[in-house]
Amino acid sequence: MAKVNDSIVTEFVLLGLTDQPELQLFLFFLFLGIYVVTIVGNLLLMILIKLNPHLHTPMYFFLFNMSFIDLCYSSVTIPKMLMNFVSEKNSISYSGCMAQLYFFCVFVNSESLLLSAMAYDRYVAICYPLLYNIKMSSRICSFLVSGVFVMGLSVALAHTGCMLRLSFCAGNVINHYMCDIPPLLELSCTSTYVNELVVFVITGIELVVIGSAIFPSYALIFSTILRINSTSGRSKAFSTCSSHLTAIFLFFGSGIFVYLKPSSSKSMNQGKVSSVFYTIVIPMLNPMIYSLRNKDVKLAMQKTLRPRMIS
Repeated sequence: MAKVNDSIVTEFVLLGLTDQPELQLFLFFLFLGIYVVTIVGNLLLMILIKLNPHLHTPMYFFLFNMSFIDLCYSSVTIPKMLMNFVSEKNSISYSGCMAQLYFFCVFVNSESLLLSAMAYDRYVAICYPLLYNIKMSSRICSFLVSGVFVMGLSVALAHTGCMLRLSFCAGNVINHYMCDIPPLLELSCTSTYVNELVVFVITGIELVVIGSAIFPSYALIFSTILRINSTSGRSKAFSTCSSHLTAIFLFFGSGIFVYLKPSSSKSMNQGKVSSVFYTIVIPMLNPMIYSLRNKDVKLAMQKTLRPRMIS
């Protein structure tokens, strides 16, 4: 364990998912496999979107950015986790911990906001199909994505800035596999009131922004779909937003389960196991969700692979 000064912690020790040595090697290969699938899946989707002109639409522009976020999102947590599985000392420097916290906040908030922008895109596509190219022009799409990243960077800066003002003299052992806000606040020996207030205010603002984008959009989408006379038309309209709805339920459902729990030792242990799905599994699943039932992506893959197969 790292030596702790009277008032300053220079590094933290990550407890990880488990302290059972017999599971370390198994978990290393399990999460290595997940990481490889995540990298390959998201990179492949980004390449397909880039290379195929018929995928140069607002929907796939947002999807390209989501794949980029998922690549970065998983790379913030998994490599350090893999190192801890095979090293004797699961430590991370203070600066490294703050950097991991910052980038984790950037990408997790950016993904939640991007899902909201995609909900608006689906609303325009289904409710105003004739005006879709005007309402979702490349300029508007770029503005929405820029806003997503600016807000993600700003929120991360606020959380990390508040964390930097704390003193960690009560201990340096983090009951988690990464540097996240709740386990770090537990270690502080100074008042965390400001941090908790910032978390409360920012979360409230984000819930308003996200809720006002997702819930009204899908309420109007379902209202429009139910007014479609043909069964095939309703089915086609539902299929255009089913993948996005699945991604929303997985992301926000798992996030709520992780963070809206009472702060206790038992809930913290449950939370870090549950957060594996939220931080590691979802970035792997997103490319599959958006491609397995997507005819456009399958067609793009066939066009991309066909010349190579012929040659």
